[in-house]
Amino acid sequence: MEEKNKIERRGGRREGAGRPHSDSKLYTFRAPGQMARFLDAQDNKTEFIKNCIVRQIHAQDANIRKMGEVYPVAQVKDIRLPYFDVGIVAGFPIPLDNDERSQDIELLKMLCPNPEASYLIKVDGNSMIDAGIYSGDVIIVDKSNRNPSPTEVAVCELNGDYTLKRFVKRGNEGWLVPANPNYPEIKVTEDDTFSIWGTVTYIIHKPRG
Repeated sequence: MEEKNKIERRGGRREGAGRPHSDSKLYTFRAPGQMARFLDAQDNKTEFIKNCIVRQIHAQDANIRKMGEVYPVAQVKDIRLPYFDVGIVAGFPIPLDNDERSQDIELLKMLCPNPEASYLIKVDGNSMIDAGIYSGDVIIVDKSNRNPSPTEVAVCELNGDYTLKRFVKRGNEGWLVPANPNYPEIKVTEDDTFSIWGTVTYIIHKPRG
């Protein structure tokens, strides 16, 4: 009986036992000869590659901030405002002082249905004024949408610099198109490093007289 109790005490799952949970993933890749020789010369290849990626991420963050002030939407505190579901017309006035006719809405959720992948950016520059975007405006950019239509405004990365433009395909050519006749269109060539960073979903600005 004593031997049986010893065996039973050994069994069962112990708290904290086993491999720790992790969200890390294993990647494998093939490197060309010159790159492979360079990696082989590193004392700690994994740490070297990780540091290169971290530096690239920081460089991208620094470049995107050249556009203006950048804030992740997920870090912005939401606020509730009363919302009146009535039609406002430029005619006879209608009363809006009855709280019973209003409902509270979460402003960021209304403007930004995908907050985890979205950013607030304060624009610096006037290349998109005919699209209603002026210097000093705040735009909401959805990074999960990297395939904008020709009429949508996107944050584009070209050779390490970020710009706010429309991306238009003309035949086999891609063009960054401003919404201001004082700014030139920019052709994207095969030699350029180009990507879509995200698409503008909302524009926030004060009324202009």
